[in-house]
Amino acid sequence: MPTVDDILEQVGEFGRFQKQTFLALCLLSAAFAPIYVGIVFLAFTPDHRCRSPGAAELSRRCGWSLAEELATCRWGPVGTAGCTTQKTEVWFDLHTVLCLRPLRPWCDPQFNLVCDDSWKVDLFQSCVNLGFFLGSLGVGYIADRFGRKLCLLATTLMSTVLGVLMAVAPDYTSLLLFRLLQGLVSKGSWTSGYILITEFVGLGYRRTVAILYQTAFTGGLVLLSGVAYAIPHWRWLQLAISLPTFLFLLYYWCVPESPRWLLSQKRNAQVVKILDHIAQKNGKLPLTDLKMLFLEEDVTEKLRPSFADLFVTPQLRKHTFILMYLWFTSSVLYQGLIMHVGATGANLYLDFFYSALVEFPAAFIILATTDRFGLIRPSAASNLMAGAACFAMIFISHDLRWLSITVACVGRMGITIVFQMVCLVSAELYPTFIRNLGVMVCSSLCDLGGVITPFVVFRLMDIWQGLPLTLFAVLGLVAGGVTLLLPETKGVTLPETIQDAENLGRMAKPKENMIYLQIRTSERAGT
Repeated sequence: MPTVDDILEQVGEFGRFQKQTFLALCLLSAAFAPIYVGIVFLAFTPDHRCRSPGAAELSRRCGWSLAEELATCRWGPVGTAGCTTQKTEVWFDLHTVLCLRPLRPWCDPQFNLVCDDSWKVDLFQSCVNLGFFLGSLGVGYIADRFGRKLCLLATTLMSTVLGVLMAVAPDYTSLLLFRLLQGLVSKGSWTSGYILITEFVGLGYRRTVAILYQTAFTGGLVLLSGVAYAIPHWRWLQLAISLPTFLFLLYYWCVPESPRWLLSQKRNAQVVKILDHIAQKNGKLPLTDLKMLFLEEDVTEKLRPSFADLFVTPQLRKHTFILMYLWFTSSVLYQGLIMHVGATGANLYLDFFYSALVEFPAAFIILATTDRFGLIRPSAASNLMAGAACFAMIFISHDLRWLSITVACVGRMGITIVFQMVCLVSAELYPTFIRNLGVMVCSSLCDLGGVITPFVVFRLMDIWQGLPLTLFAVLGLVAGGVTLLLPETKGVTLPETIQDAENLGRMAKPKENMIYLQIRTSERAGT
């Protein structure tokens, strides 16, 4: 019985249809960047402590009336400076930015998130990741139960509406609520797009499109730094990154459902229709033997996703726990390095721009190494590189700012490689009917890491600036070791059943695994 990969070889593994769908979904990936890390510009504070430049210097910089300031200030409204009870201490770093650049949420007089209330900025940064975490199980189940396309469209619509509501939020509580709800749904649209494009293409192109899909996210990061500099007012910036995503609802007409998912749900008529459409778009002849692809209705039940399926066999349990840890450490190191560089840097926009640029060579390194070395060994090496870079940053003098940024960029490149590879590995280790659920559940630990990272970075820096880097180094080095416990998936077809996924861990070589699957297929056909 042929697999979907066999059929795609006949209708076109990466023809005109796949290229158009890929480019369309890449726009979705780029638009997710502002949601994931745009918080750096929406709610980033260079320091959480109140510092004093002196009242005269403050008046000179900002043009405030010193008499008015002293009369009204008690940790007071940003318009009159955030002061201590002595009325002489102000948040120098914050107000330097405030005087030179228009408002962000934390220096908006409506919110006043300075000094004693600066912890609310950490909470705001963590809120979207908390939403990612809480939404992972539900959104992943919806994608596997009701389809990738439905999940993509529904989550995109809700995320866009909530992004607009954030821009008009009247107070901190409603802003926090909208941010949390956006986190609940926004990651589901990115993940659904990722799963869709990897299921549309053939085996020979699967990793390439997955890597380039994530590279589109990097393009979104680079664009974000320029947009944030051009539109520094946080409400207008939020609208600028939210309103264009309404256009993604056009996917209803130009992106079909995944034939792999439809096949797992035994919706055979739709499978035939979509594969015929793909063949037509790619200039191939319609297939006449598609019925060979279908499982016999009276032998095989329709496969339903279940959380328990992620732990039902020994290999799946091991894979799930390791992937959870890798997702967690990837998030902590990735976001932690961004925040640490921003907190210790002189120019938030340029530092973010430079560190984002290094993600492009990371994608090329992946493309150049995976075909030769697979995923596991390069991923382990990249984890070790990121951990070593964090360790080295501890000993770099503050006066050597250029060296610190360079080493941070090396670490950022290493953890970017890991992030992209762990997405690939996660999608390739789970069978089709729980693939989206498996990716979402494992990546929920990434979201948990994102929840705690702002508190880890800023609160540990209050103790010692190198303390968060020490933690990052330990996490990265351990991750490099446990990565080697995963099976290599180079040249292996996507597993369709739990048994196929279990066999990935038993077979030492991909070719042997494919021979084993052919024998199993023959046995099932004989019975």
